[in-house]
Amino acid sequence: MAGRHISRLYCADALGAGQAVALGADAARHLASVLRLAVGDEVRLFDDVTGEWTAHIDAVSKRDVIVRVERQVSQRETVPDVWLCAAPIKRARYEWIAEKACELGAARLVPLLTARTGGVEAQQAKPERLKAHMIEAAAQCGRTALPELGDAVRLTQFLRDWPAERALIFCDEESAGKNGADAIETLKACPAPAAILIGPEGGFSDDERAAISAVAQARRISLGPRILRADTAAVAALALWQAAHEQR
Repeated sequence: MAGRHISRLYCADALGAGQAVALGADAARHLASVLRLAVGDEVRLFDDVTGEWTAHIDAVSKRDVIVRVERQVSQRETVPDVWLCAAPIKRARYEWIAEKACELGAARLVPLLTARTGGVEAQQAKPERLKAHMIEAAAQCGRTALPELGDAVRLTQFLRDWPAERALIFCDEESAGKNGADAIETLKACPAPAAILIGPEGGFSDDERAAISAVAQARRISLGPRILRADTAAVAALALWQAAHEQR
């Protein structure tokens, strides 16, 4: 195994030393046919519960790979309690948002249904697809924590009875042409727990903007002078929040 990249794989069940884990047909094809791994080779497993473990392959077939869990190399990482709450956009682009939410260490991803998401709601990315993209991102980027995936919810319901302790960071597309230099200072005043609110293509309606502004914990920020696509805005806002709070 000297010089070989060690594959990282997600396991849906909590891991423990000595445990035999069946990875399934997809993993079998990838490990045996693509990576050419064989009995005795090392892999790493993470489970979003206990952290990351070393394991060695016990058996390989066309339909399955059996690995034996050996030792824990790290506990599940601690991520800041920040939610990314983003309106659905085209399926592939929302799946990209899910990947980046995982890479950047968001605690939760919430799809928000708004007045202007009707055209994409019927085609929005399925939860299992979003989780698959999160898992792939975690495996590639060395992460041991996956964002919790919330159910799609209407914005009006989402804002109802907003928790007093959670800041609501409103990324205001109406401020796109204004000076965004104070965004970091505003974000510094919004530590975890926090939620970042990203609107749909076309932005929030006037009624929705009023409802957001009426939330006492809402803090409006500009992401700078340029108009950003929704997926770009989501990543930019989450990265800025983390920069403001020096989070890994």
